[in-house]
Amino acid sequence: MATCNLILDSCCDLPFELIDRPGVELIEFPYVMSDGEHLDDLCRTTSAHEFYQAMRDGEEPTTAQIAFAVFQETFGRAIESGVPTVYLSFSSGLSGSFDTACLVRDQLLAEHPDAELYVVDTLQASVAEGFLVYEALRQHDRGLTARELAEWASEARFFVDAEFMVEDLEALRRGGRIPASVAYAGSKLDVKPLLTIATDGKLSLAGVARGRKKGLKQLAEYYFKRRAADDSGRFAIVAHADCPKDAERLKELVSKEDGSVLFLDCNIGPVIGSHVGPGMIAVVFWGPDRREELSVADRIARKVKGV
Repeated sequence: MATCNLILDSCCDLPFELIDRPGVELIEFPYVMSDGEHLDDLCRTTSAHEFYQAMRDGEEPTTAQIAFAVFQETFGRAIESGVPTVYLSFSSGLSGSFDTACLVRDQLLAEHPDAELYVVDTLQASVAEGFLVYEALRQHDRGLTARELAEWASEARFFVDAEFMVEDLEALRRGGRIPASVAYAGSKLDVKPLLTIATDGKLSLAGVARGRKKGLKQLAEYYFKRRAADDSGRFAIVAHADCPKDAERLKELVSKEDGSVLFLDCNIGPVIGSHVGPGMIAVVFWGPDRREELSVADRIARKVKGV
């Protein structure tokens, strides 16, 4: 039996039916198109295909942080309910929304010192965040308390491994997620960039592929190279930005080597999609502790910071 409530945000890019359950609330990130502001409701109002087709037709959507008032209202309801609550937030490395959430939490807890409200930075984005959320929901159903669930997520986030391929880097450049020089170099080389999410929650270039077919093969190889040896469940998320045939091909490549893998299919939603554009494809799974792969210099920096 669940002993706490969960608050999630729409940058997790999970199917809505997975999170539509008692004790779970969704905060919807905003995005803006030429016809005005929209809310990312996990593709319920606007399908993924409709959104990406608009981008192909020239639409250049922009995104915004979750408003202070939205956090006030949502967290306020959580405290009024009297049920301990955990918010699993979109990466602080890609948005300032986490900082806003912490500010609102601190203000409300100062007024209600006996309340339990935890805000966890997932340090993940899109379906990598969704993978952590999906597993957190399982732990929630198993009866972890709010404190235990917050501690679980704070540790588990470093074992979520993801790699994704984008068609090009222009959308990421336009959104300020990568330097213009990197996007320019990628376009000139005519390659498909392979990206991952670093331990600080920011995007990191993991490699390049000469064409999508080779890129799909490299994603499958990444999965087999990185998956956790003791993950007997063999569960993975395969997600895409309106390229379902490529998603099926990626699953075929993985299943050809290991037919025991269970897949969850997801669409990349409009907020993440605004920054990656049509054609992104991703694979997410349990991997090794990514903190152990830090360089010597980074390990020293973490020690100095007391992390």
